[in-house]
Amino acid sequence: MARRPTLRPARRPTLRPARRLELVELGFVSTAPVRLVFTAELAAPPSAVHRSLAEEVGSWPSWFRAVVSATPTGGGTGRTVRLRGGVFFQETIMSRESDTRYAYRVDETNAPAVRAMLEEWVLSPVGSGTRVRWTMAADGPSAFRTAMRLARPGVGLSFRDAMRRLDRRLIPARHPSPGTGR
Repeated sequence: MARRPTLRPARRPTLRPARRLELVELGFVSTAPVRLVFTAELAAPPSAVHRSLAEEVGSWPSWFRAVVSATPTGGGTGRTVRLRGGVFFQETIMSRESDTRYAYRVDETNAPAVRAMLEEWVLSPVGSGTRVRWTMAADGPSAFRTAMRLARPGVGLSFRDAMRRLDRRLIPARHPSPGTGR
């Protein structure tokens, strides 16, 4: 009698254990070998956008699909962020300027090859809305740098989707006013 082949579940890639990264300063956002910069305009005002980024950290999974969980640590001086696929970051908040800037450095991660990473969100008013500029600054070996540059379109798509979802969360659909014909 022929034996049926045993089906095994697909193997998930194993992630490395957490390791410490270089502890870069805010200036790294301008000098990093790899800088991915994306912008979007939201209808929500800067105060609402900043609140979602910097104060309502636990809300990130509701609008940024790549994020599985985000938890404040150290009384608000840091965060632990888990992404889809099992990558996690232990971060230190580097700047939290009301309604204008939010920046954090990755201190520990299980993501392969990255040596240093810092992300900055800069908010500026545009009419009654907000222009959001997100910079992901990173360093690693040349293969990592190349991979990050190749990932730019996908990261940009994820950012644009997150900004649309955040804007919908902050500016719920308005019911038409009576007599407007909408």
